Amino acid sequence: MEYLHTMVRVRDLDESLDFYCNKLGLVETSRKDVEAGRFTLVFLAAPGDAERARDAQAPLVELTHNWDPEEYAGGRNFGHLAYRVDDIYESCQRLMDGGVTINRPPRDGHMAFIRSPDGISIELLQKGESLAPQEPWASMENTGSW
Repeated sequence: MEYLHTMVRVRDLDESLDFYCNKLGLVETSRKDVEAGRFTLVFLAAPGDAERARDAQAPLVELTHNWDPEEYAGGRNFGHLAYRVDDIYESCQRLMDGGVTINRPPRDGHMAFIRSPDGISIELLQKGESLAPQEPWASMENTGSW
């Protein structure tokens, strides 16, 4: 397992970039505008991690700016922790065997979400290419929210 990123939702992207980059000193490593979803993702790294972050896409802070105004209450602005795993199916099975609910099963062989005991969302991402869809994951429904 390797740590990837922490996602934080931001109301004002320019104000947030001023804080994280100009004041805190992080550097922007990549940006993606998703017009269909109406959001922008900006990935930031500490200066000493910038080269490694560009190559390995980790460790990063992901700023998510939803284009439509939204008030974030109850911790909604904090999104999730993300980890890359060697085998998403094995990881999810091990977690389920340990009593962890898989909130968003890895139906696509690529991504799953679970929650910590304190309700923090954790994203699991398949290392490398997505695995071929397989049961019981392919037909498993979402449980709760993530």
